[in-house]
Amino acid sequence: MRRGSLVALALLLAAGCATARRGAPSGAPSEAVAYPPSELMVTPLDLELAGKNDEELFAIGTAALEAKDYRRAAAALGRVADLHPGSRHEGAALLGAGLALEGLEQWRPALGRFRATEQRASGRDAVEAAFRAAECDWHLGDLDAAHGTLDALARRDDLPAPDRIRALAQRGVVELAAGRAEDAERTLRAAVAAWQDAGARERIDAEYAAQAQFYLGEVYRAGFEAIRLDPSADEARLARDLEEKAERLLSAQGHYLRTIRMGVADWAVAAGTRIGELYDTLHAEIVAAPLPPGLDEAHAAAYRAELRRRARVLVTKAIEAYEETLAAAQRTGVDGRIVDEAHSSLERMKRTLDAD
Repeated sequence: MRRGSLVALALLLAAGCATARRGAPSGAPSEAVAYPPSELMVTPLDLELAGKNDEELFAIGTAALEAKDYRRAAAALGRVADLHPGSRHEGAALLGAGLALEGLEQWRPALGRFRATEQRASGRDAVEAAFRAAECDWHLGDLDAAHGTLDALARRDDLPAPDRIRALAQRGVVELAAGRAEDAERTLRAAVAAWQDAGARERIDAEYAAQAQFYLGEVYRAGFEAIRLDPSADEARLARDLEEKAERLLSAQGHYLRTIRMGVADWAVAAGTRIGELYDTLHAEIVAAPLPPGLDEAHAAAYRAELRRRARVLVTKAIEAYEETLAAAQRTGVDGRIVDEAHSSLERMKRTLDAD
């Protein structure tokens, strides 16, 4: 039975694991640093902005931010906040300067701007600044600060439904990153439930619900990868490990499929790639698992050959998932690192299939 257990898993998954079918495709203290240190020197941009009043600076900065000219935007909007503190544009300028610095991936100066916005603005600008501050803390590695901000937002009873869903989804992501898988699962499920509940009364954008659904898949993927298959273990333990690993793969896949069905393109492509990676990972683990004890050289070679033959189904499932995901990415115009990784994984799986 030991010799056949890994083979049995491959057959089980071939029969029971549904392949994704995709149609339309479906996150510190205030430092008040306006510009990176290199810009403290007099530059042509400084000369251009010198002498401008707050209205002129705000117009220049907002136009630059819209055009994704983040250096110009950070400089102009930062001057509104720093040189014209009584301006009617102060709150919006602080937020805009933070967004520009965020676009430059200057997380600590951006955090200072967002915290200042929270203190000196109100309404929508203050709420958005709190979300952005949590993201900066995330990038800076301060998960406790990020969690505290998002938890405070999620507990507010005056936030509209989309903001509550966003706060819950992002709090769950932070909890998962902090190793609190059970807390993360509860929070992420609450985000999806809040989206479903609000959707019964009004049309709610699915972006943050899709993020929550995707990270529920990540919770189960982490559990799937944590179980290591050891054919040298006793039969009962190996059977339990096989069953639990298969269940977690199917659970993760189920959440990724739900993410795809929500229709948010970026999250759908990420979820489709993850489905391919599940089968990819399982194939790699099965064919590299230690041999059962007591096999001579001939039997070991035969065992390995049979295992590779049976595990081919996992390779074909991975290839199918990657191909469908890349097709969806092309239809929706999604690109970036996740698409590059899917391309690379697809080519590797094709080479594996040819080699087998």
